[in-house]
Amino acid sequence: MKYGLSAFVAAETNTPGEKAIPPVDLGRAAEERGFDSVFVAEHTHIPAQEIALPDGGDMPRYFSHMLDPFVALTAMAVTTTRIRLGTGVTLLSTRDPIVTAKAAASLDLISGGRLEFGVGTGWITEEVRNHGTDPARRFAVLRERLIAITRIWAGEVAEFHGEYVDFGPLYSWPKPVQRPRPPVLLGGWSPRMARRVLDLADGWMLPPLWDLDRVEAEVTALRRLAAERGVPAPAVSFFVTEGSREELDRAAALGPERVLFFADPWTRDDTLRRLDTWRAAMESWQGAA
Repeated sequence: MKYGLSAFVAAETNTPGEKAIPPVDLGRAAEERGFDSVFVAEHTHIPAQEIALPDGGDMPRYFSHMLDPFVALTAMAVTTTRIRLGTGVTLLSTRDPIVTAKAAASLDLISGGRLEFGVGTGWITEEVRNHGTDPARRFAVLRERLIAITRIWAGEVAEFHGEYVDFGPLYSWPKPVQRPRPPVLLGGWSPRMARRVLDLADGWMLPPLWDLDRVEAEVTALRRLAAERGVPAPAVSFFVTEGSREELDRAAALGPERVLFFADPWTRDDTLRRLDTWRAAMESWQGAA
C-alpha cells in the first residue's frame, strides 16, 4: 500500500510572520522519506465574510495565503525525480479550461510525466461565485471543463461547444507526457459521486474528514456500481490520521491505491518531524505485514 501527502502549501503558517516550509523543501523531503505522492490543495481566495469549515471549525488564516498549486508543484518537480505530483484538488469550477489545460500539461512535461490531475468543484460557494460560476451548477461546469481539457490534450486541433464551455478549433501545446492523459482523480463527495467518478475519472480522492466506516461504505458502493456496469473499479485514495497499525490494517483491507496523510503549512522543522513520524509508522506496518 502506497502512502502520499496531501498538503496545504502557503508562505506562512497559521501564525502571522512565521515561515512555512517552502514547496521545494516539502517535495524533496517527502520523496526522501518514501512518500509516493504529494497533492497540493487550491483556493484562489477566501471571501471576507465569516466562513466556517465543513466540520464547523474556524477558517484557518492560511486558507487565504495558499500558493497556486501548479506553481508549487512545478517547484517540487525540479528538485525531485520519482514522487507523483498531484493537484489535490484544483477547483475546475473556478478555472479557465484552456489555461488549465496548458498549466497541467506543462507540469506533466516538466516533471517527466508525474502529474496526478485531481479536480473538484469547491465547497466555498462565494469563492465559486466570485469566479462567475453559479454554485448550484458547479458540477455541470466542472464536467464540461474537464471534458474540454481532455480534448485539448488529445489531439493537434481541439474544439468544444457546450453550455458552459464554448471554443472553436484551436492549437494548444504542450501535450501531457502521459497518454492518453494524466490520471484524473475526482475529489469530494455528493450523493451521485460513484456515478460521477465512473463517468469522468480514473480514480476518487475521498474527503479528509471521514472515518474508515464511512470510507468503507462509499468504496463498497463505488465498486458495486462498477461491477453492475461491467467496468473496472476506479482507484481510490483516502486519508488516515496517525497511522496506527490497526488503522493501517483496516485501510489496507479496503484496497486503496494509496493512503494519504494531511499536512497543514507548518514550519520546516515541524513538517519534517511529522513526515518522519508518518514514515516510521508506514515502515513499521510494512515490516509487520
